Amino acid sequence: MTVAFRPRPSVVRRDSGLYAYERALARRGLAPIAGVDEAGRGACAGPLVVAAVVLRKQIQGLGDSKLLTAAVRERLYDQIVRSAHVGLIVIPPAEIDARGLHRSNVSGMRRAVAQLTCDPAYILTDGFPVPGLPAPSLAVWKGDQVAACVAAASIVAKVTRDRMMVTLDAEFPAYGFADHKGYVTAAHRLALETHGPCPHHRFSFVTVAREMGENEIGAGVA
Repeated sequence: MTVAFRPRPSVVRRDSGLYAYERALARRGLAPIAGVDEAGRGACAGPLVVAAVVLRKQIQGLGDSKLLTAAVRERLYDQIVRSAHVGLIVIPPAEIDARGLHRSNVSGMRRAVAQLTCDPAYILTDGFPVPGLPAPSLAVWKGDQVAACVAAASIVAKVTRDRMMVTLDAEFPAYGFADHKGYVTAAHRLALETHGPCPHHRFSFVTVAREMGENEIGAGVA
């Protein structure tokens, strides 16, 4: 009788370092490994940006992009895009309104992986599972804090999106996009109350919808 071989499961301790997942998977021949994360999920204005990253070397200082300073993120971003395989997808507010946030996010993760210039053998996603990926995958809770490739993806996504929001701020200075990056803050709420939403707001979001009322779409005047 032939007995099917089943590899022993790996146990990855969350205190084993940021490269523990990659090392465990690589030992079982599951390399290269892609990490996928997004930026802007909780914002009510601006795009959702999704990045997939396959690291080709270790990069010191990686971590959850939200816990790093802007200067550190910019430095790490430059290192990542120079030395790693990167796929990037920008999902505009109109697509989020039409398809819904989660569906847009899942689709963006698939599309970002498809843009990679290498074929990953395994994929780590941040937070929730993504069906339809081209390789086996694992959803990792707070993946940007425990897996290097996911942390790298979070940095690429956030730096890309932050730069876009600074550009939008020059076009629509009344909303303060350069400061809050489209997230809901007291200043952003006040701008919405005063000017109504602009074309880059997500009209399906409650914070924006409640300000529509009789307002026209704002012109973004200073």
